[in-house]
Amino acid sequence: MDPIIDFLNTIFWGYVLIYGLLAVGLFFTIRLGAVQIRHFLEMFRVIASSKETDKAGISPFQALTVSLASRVGTGNLAGVAVALYLGGAGAIFWMWMVALVGMATAYAESALAQLYKTRGPMGMYRGGPAFYIARGLGLPWLGGIFSVCLIISFGLVFNAVQANSIAEATENAFGVPKLAVGIAVALLAGVVIFGGIRSIAKVAEIVVPFMAIAYLALAVYVIIVNFDAVPGMLRLIVSSALGFEEAGAGVVGSVTAAMLNGIKRGLFSNEAGMGSAPNIAAVAVPQPHHPSSQGFVQSLGVFIDTILICTATALMILLSGVLTPGEGPSGAELTQIALNAHIGDAGTYFIAIAILFFAFTSIIGNYSYAEGAMVFLGLASPTGLLALRLTALAMVVWGAYQSVATVFNAADASMGMMATINLIAIVALSGTVAKLTNDYFAQRRQGIEPMFHVKDYPEMTGKIDETIWTRE
Repeated sequence: MDPIIDFLNTIFWGYVLIYGLLAVGLFFTIRLGAVQIRHFLEMFRVIASSKETDKAGISPFQALTVSLASRVGTGNLAGVAVALYLGGAGAIFWMWMVALVGMATAYAESALAQLYKTRGPMGMYRGGPAFYIARGLGLPWLGGIFSVCLIISFGLVFNAVQANSIAEATENAFGVPKLAVGIAVALLAGVVIFGGIRSIAKVAEIVVPFMAIAYLALAVYVIIVNFDAVPGMLRLIVSSALGFEEAGAGVVGSVTAAMLNGIKRGLFSNEAGMGSAPNIAAVAVPQPHHPSSQGFVQSLGVFIDTILICTATALMILLSGVLTPGEGPSGAELTQIALNAHIGDAGTYFIAIAILFFAFTSIIGNYSYAEGAMVFLGLASPTGLLALRLTALAMVVWGAYQSVATVFNAADASMGMMATINLIAIVALSGTVAKLTNDYFAQRRQGIEPMFHVKDYPEMTGKIDETIWTRE
């Protein structure tokens, strides 16, 4: 089995996705006229009006925080450190570039998720790639494959990986046994996920801003203390990425190493194009009442994840002076050593607490995506959801004390499959994304709040739930 999984991962992550995710991001950036750059402020305008909700959904701000709960995980701490270790300072520049084009992809997939959403159990909104694959492309069987892959990777295995990170960090910092940590995390996560999507959204809208602000505040402190060195460090990032300055000897630290590691870690971190965040974007009650508005919300999520939080980690590591590309510690240990250099032994405890928050919120965010997939598969009965929740929590306990390398490789293959399916789908539906975008800004130019009017989309008859988009 392992050779098959390794082969699939080589195909997906060595060839298809490393280029496919970038190509699709560039495609939407060009086709939509760099919408994520030209209309960057629109993301904040939409979030600023994010107050209203109804019994069928959650607020756009809650959808943003749930998606950030999933995006912002241990990769923001350990993944950035690995990128720097293998690719040198220049890797961060390529993470930025990936995020910029990824913002366009995130916009496209989440706008489509909003458009094709439907009502699930108890009348609550549900949607995501499986729904626009089935309704927009008329391929429900492919949507089914996507949903199964999503449940395996995000609903189950990735939660084991996040629990493993929490257990290791807690044991190293406080000496708490891994199994005890796993049980405690599972119990705490159970309290949240047994409350359903609304419970997850309520927790995320409180915890995610807190953890992000606390982490960024520490980064700001480090930057202020080392302010004189910051301009030089930013120059090093750019010059190393473009080959103007050697970041290390041999292959490690070269332009190629910087590019490949920055791109890979950037793609893993921001999840744009993976088909994960659209599952929660569809649950939001859009404000303005137009699918494009929620595209902007999730585009902002990519910006926060990579441009802000990943950059914060990178600068704290680079300004510490402890990085030697290709030598010494890597991953979370490197981030911890860097923080110890800035704030002393408190760095060890801060990283442990940060991993706890980042990984725990990832667990509940990942689970929310799987629940949407269960709705698509017709398995969201009380019994079906109980089975999913208990299995997800069991994976948390198991992951806390087991080596998860093999099963993580299987999840990578599963995620590779779902991402490939999603990329093909959103490119096939790119004409719809372009029409939505043009419609949205045509109304903005008229000085009116954008509103989705079903009559302007006759080609959608029978494909979308018109009752959702008809306001009395």
